[in-house]
Amino acid sequence: MTFHKRLPPVGSRPGTLAIPPDSPPPKIHLFDYQGDFCTELDVRDPSELAPYVSSPRVTWVDIQGFGSEPALRAVAEHFSLHPLTLADATNVPQRAKSEIRPEHHVIVARAPDPSQHDRVEVPQVFLVLGPSYVLSFQDHHFGFFDPVRERIRAGLGPIRKLGADYLACALLSAMVDHYFPVLEQFSEDIEELEDQVHGESPPEVLEELHRVRRGLVVLRRVGWPQREALRELAVEPSPFVSDEVRDYLRDAEQHMTQAMEAVDSARETASGLVELYLSNVSQRTNEIMKVLTLMASVFIPLTFVAGVYGMNFDNMPELHSRHGYGAALIAMTAMAVAMVVWFYRKGWIGSRGSRRRRPR
Repeated sequence: MTFHKRLPPVGSRPGTLAIPPDSPPPKIHLFDYQGDFCTELDVRDPSELAPYVSSPRVTWVDIQGFGSEPALRAVAEHFSLHPLTLADATNVPQRAKSEIRPEHHVIVARAPDPSQHDRVEVPQVFLVLGPSYVLSFQDHHFGFFDPVRERIRAGLGPIRKLGADYLACALLSAMVDHYFPVLEQFSEDIEELEDQVHGESPPEVLEELHRVRRGLVVLRRVGWPQREALRELAVEPSPFVSDEVRDYLRDAEQHMTQAMEAVDSARETASGLVELYLSNVSQRTNEIMKVLTLMASVFIPLTFVAGVYGMNFDNMPELHSRHGYGAALIAMTAMAVAMVVWFYRKGWIGSRGSRRRRPR
């Protein structure tokens, strides 16, 4: 998988949005909750967000789709987002990062898309953490946050008791959890490929190994910066993250570290299987060349004898011998048998060469 990033036209002013052409119109979903109170609604017009900008409760605005620049700029205006912040949210993909700004805390995170089964796609989610709100930007619906929505609706865990920083942590933890099913699938693929490499491996095995290794490279390239971003969130002081939530962030950072270590281990295993496959192919090729060489070596003297006695000169007395034909065949057979016996004694054919002498 190659890296493709949407960029505005060359020479554009800073803050210009580069909206993906396949991104749908924005779907804005809002949660406003605290304790036993929870409001959920689909926002059809960004002006409906005005009452929730300074809500005393926790407000989560989830934007899915970048297909309307006016709607995005209206949301950004309500929450006083800098034009460069909105550009970072829509010009995907960005490198995972954690950045503290005067009005809010910006977090870029990426996770494998669960809807993609034949390839690894790692889309971006852009989070803006404010004093009492969280904005999440996605260019499509990826299903990353469905479990968090269910927890908010049901009031499970501390999510309704803590602030917006815990909500951001819950969203990040949900994204980290999406790495593990993909890694488990890669591990199963590697185990199956390992069995095929040790057996009679067809040519398709190498293609599958390259597919697995490419996917692991993508996860590694995306995951390690995200691990560093989570570490910064958990360690560096931020006015938008409480000490209580830092414990949850450290747990998410540990899970991300575990996932990346699994990626590195699987990548090394896949690389080793590629080398083993190529070594097996080379060994089989050498065995074939060895057989052909031995056969050619046996027939070289026989061809020489046949060539000499096929010249038909009149002064070759052997040509007129009554038993010359039989004698020539016997001599040629004897030479062939002698060479085969010699090859066997040298250990070039049979199992004699693979035996090791036992120490006395």
